[in-house]
Amino acid sequence: MSNELQNSMNYELIIGLEIHIQAKTKSKMFCRCDAKYFGASPNSHVCPVCLGLPGALPVPNKKAIELCLKLALALNCKVNKFSKFDRKNYFYPDLPKAYQISQYDLPFGYEGAVSIESKDIRITRVHMEEDTGKSIHSSTKTLLDFNKSGVSLIEVVTEPDFREIKDVLFFAKRLKQIVKYSGVSDADMEKGQMRFELNMSLRKPGEPSLPKYKVEVKNIGSISVLEKVIAYEIKRQSDLLDKGETPIQETRGLRDLTGVTHSQRVKEEANDYRYFPEPDIPPILFTDEQLAAIKNTIGELPSEKKSRYIESFGLDATLAETLISTKPRTEWFEKAIEGADNSLVALIAKWFVGDVIALMKANKVKLSQLKIMPENLRELVELLNNGKISSPIAKQVLSEMFETGNKASIIVAEKGLEVVTDLGAIREIVKRIIAANPKVIEDMKKNPNAYKFLIGQVMKELQGKANPPDVEKAILDELNA
Repeated sequence: MSNELQNSMNYELIIGLEIHIQAKTKSKMFCRCDAKYFGASPNSHVCPVCLGLPGALPVPNKKAIELCLKLALALNCKVNKFSKFDRKNYFYPDLPKAYQISQYDLPFGYEGAVSIESKDIRITRVHMEEDTGKSIHSSTKTLLDFNKSGVSLIEVVTEPDFREIKDVLFFAKRLKQIVKYSGVSDADMEKGQMRFELNMSLRKPGEPSLPKYKVEVKNIGSISVLEKVIAYEIKRQSDLLDKGETPIQETRGLRDLTGVTHSQRVKEEANDYRYFPEPDIPPILFTDEQLAAIKNTIGELPSEKKSRYIESFGLDATLAETLISTKPRTEWFEKAIEGADNSLVALIAKWFVGDVIALMKANKVKLSQLKIMPENLRELVELLNNGKISSPIAKQVLSEMFETGNKASIIVAEKGLEVVTDLGAIREIVKRIIAANPKVIEDMKKNPNAYKFLIGQVMKELQGKANPPDVEKAILDELNA
């Protein structure tokens, strides 16, 4: 979707996001139950702690807290060295204790920022909490599955800094990349490991203050659905405002994957949750040494890698963005350029993003299934750059590499595909082709470029085993002799 809908309305978009990310831990947040619940039988990953049974006490998952801190630091947040957990009180059938262990006034991370293409998006907070269970509704009853209850969640909350749909989508994709690059989560949205909540309102252009209402849409499970929800809410809210009505401050849910929303309940304020410190978990303190050790594990993040590709190798921004889109993709590319001359990096990148990925898409092959080894693509590009093979032959060799996994040099040698460098042999073929096509000479009187037809004929005769510039020079030399 473009921003056409947004640009056609009479209101300015105000959006903030809350993103729930399942931390990559073996066990749940406050108990030892297996956190890999997806696809398991209902209520098979539960214990007295995550079922909220009387007398059961929570024990914080150290790894989950470290991953939360890691993400907070990756998002340029400040860290509360003195922090704590809080009880967030509300009733819902899939919340067995009738409260959620979360964080309120002292989150692990706060006041961060993520740079996107057009601006910085401020991060209000990054905090830790436990997930709820799952309600499965039918027309006659509600079933409850508590396998998800107590799974460690990291929540990222942004300021309402988004004014354009494209910025929301870019941020969502970049955050997902950061989470996966840093190893904080697998962020598999089909398994519910990353979910969006949209906070959205509209105001007239030029109004300095935020609107007096805010609509929240919960449990958005994909970036494409997030886009559809924004489009639906723009239309719904602008229609109400056009009629002089103020949209209700409420929480809305999704009917399906179309983006259509429906009212669930009037939106709560923070004081409705009656937050107070969790009495069963003592405060948590961090030292500078602990935070420095966690920061050192983050590694190069997507935006940093993109900047390096542009500055060090001269790649254009679009090509660099495609290369960093997933961590496995950029790891494959970096193996391909290992030991290569800097002048070849851009050429390797273009062949990888253009030809290799095109073959993968056409044949529905994942990168993990690709038979072409990174170093073999580098060898192919080197053969092309050194004039050992022509561009058409290189494409032919790449197709065979894709099918067999063989090295480029072996394919070229076995099939005799090296470029014909014998200029005398090329001239003989050129003379024969010119003699067979006298009409081209006549056509050149009206169109000087008509001779280029002959290049194709000579290349066909040589089965692509010649450098087109050598062929073109031989033709022009013969025509001008």
